[in-house]
Amino acid sequence: MTTAPLAPGADRHWRKLDRRTLVVHCGWMAAPLGSWGLTALATGGRITAGAWITLAVIAGSFAVLTAIGLIRWARTDYRLTPDAFEVRSGVLTRRLRSVPLHRIRTVDLTASPLHRLLGVTVLRAGTAGSSEGGGELSLEALATADAERLRSALLARADARTADEDPVVSRINWRWLRYAPLTFWVIGGVFAAAGGVYRVLDGAGIEPWKLGVVRGAFDEFGARALWVTVPLALLAVVALGTIGALALYVEGWWDFRLEWTDARTLRVRRGLFTTRSVTIERGRLRGVTLREPLLLRAGGGATVRAVAGGLGNREENRKRSVLLPPAPRTEAVRTAAGTLRDAFPAAGLRAHPKAALRRRRTRGLLFVTLPGTLALAVLGVLLTPVLLHCAWAFALLSVPVVLWLAGDAYRNLGHGLQGRYLVTRSGTFSRDTVVLHREAVAAWTFSTTPFSRRNGLVTLTAAVAAGEDGYHVRDLPAAGAPALAAAAAPGILEEFLEYGPADGRKDPGHGRHRKNLSTHALHANQGDLDMT
Repeated sequence: MTTAPLAPGADRHWRKLDRRTLVVHCGWMAAPLGSWGLTALATGGRITAGAWITLAVIAGSFAVLTAIGLIRWARTDYRLTPDAFEVRSGVLTRRLRSVPLHRIRTVDLTASPLHRLLGVTVLRAGTAGSSEGGGELSLEALATADAERLRSALLARADARTADEDPVVSRINWRWLRYAPLTFWVIGGVFAAAGGVYRVLDGAGIEPWKLGVVRGAFDEFGARALWVTVPLALLAVVALGTIGALALYVEGWWDFRLEWTDARTLRVRRGLFTTRSVTIERGRLRGVTLREPLLLRAGGGATVRAVAGGLGNREENRKRSVLLPPAPRTEAVRTAAGTLRDAFPAAGLRAHPKAALRRRRTRGLLFVTLPGTLALAVLGVLLTPVLLHCAWAFALLSVPVVLWLAGDAYRNLGHGLQGRYLVTRSGTFSRDTVVLHREAVAAWTFSTTPFSRRNGLVTLTAAVAAGEDGYHVRDLPAAGAPALAAAAAPGILEEFLEYGPADGRKDPGHGRHRKNLSTHALHANQGDLDMT
């Protein structure tokens, strides 16, 4: 199904989705049919009555879902008018959703391998206020050419690009592959994949522990010395995880390109089998996050995420906000600067008080070293004295590790106001440097706990209608937090900071009778105080 080029300057008739949408609806059958095929293979072709019943259920479900898909396709239309994008759907209850074009902020094109095979793609248009997905319009399958034309039409209000600016912010460099293994998924991905295989086999009625290959591997593992087999097993897990991480990196970031398509639209394109194209309007871009997980930071790498509105709920935001794969930190800083179209303001951040270091050390010892040691000691008394030796060994080993991590977390703390940006940095397992436009801050939250109040610390949270909704400046001096909030976003806290000498009116002298907001924050009933 083809259509003429779309433009928002003229009325258009209602259009239907591509007919190949019906084939896409049948893609769900791959998993159950594959499971049935594995059952037949594992049993040598001896199909049980239960397997035949499963096949009959699959066939019946296919017939029902195909009919539903046909009806849904016949009852779904869309059109682009001079002022709005409209989608009409529903079988028994008809629903018309109309979004003004000026409210559309992002347009995401996603194509799975099945979509690409059929030449179709899924279009999702994110709007202002669609952080939980309520304002998002989605068309399940359009012809790829039609989807590109529709996206161009939806974003046609953007201004022309400035001639002297390079539109390309970053593109893939396959030397970055060396950073792919420096992620959690090198080990966690292996266990996740093993769990997925187990669920598939278990769903097919196959007990993995009874398979000859699995039993042989366990017998071989137990027949040899543990000091040989355990390191070999860990080496195998790391090797498999590294291969998997490299494969995922290639698949996810194939043909990656981050560019300004015009003066107001940032676009990310990537993917080998499943392609994705995400666009972000500049007006909804509230900042960037430079993320440095521990292993990646040790290798000198980082990633970049956008802080932007209209990217869907938290899960969708996590997927759509990524602007750069694991890459050298210099490239990440350059990409963040290109996204902001300004210098990346990460230098010269202010350090936090030593009380923040003491707090991190105490928490690490109380929540890691002490529970682990006690648990091993109790089990040693109840079960075997060997665990008593494990208890004191764990204590000796964990204390320096905890103290080092606490020191690293403290060194990573920092904040500052640099030009039009609020910058905050924190974290050790993932050191995140968040750069926010100061005008994007809508409200402040001052949060304390009994322990932080005792140390004179407060956590300041900037509420932003984008990304994760709130960004923390952790463990600030309680006396200085209100001044930072007032300077970062003027106009929110002034009435709480200045009072007159007798009647509570603002003091024109700006400070003779200043009342510190931290007094309110530290004595709030629940430990927080919102100022909007």
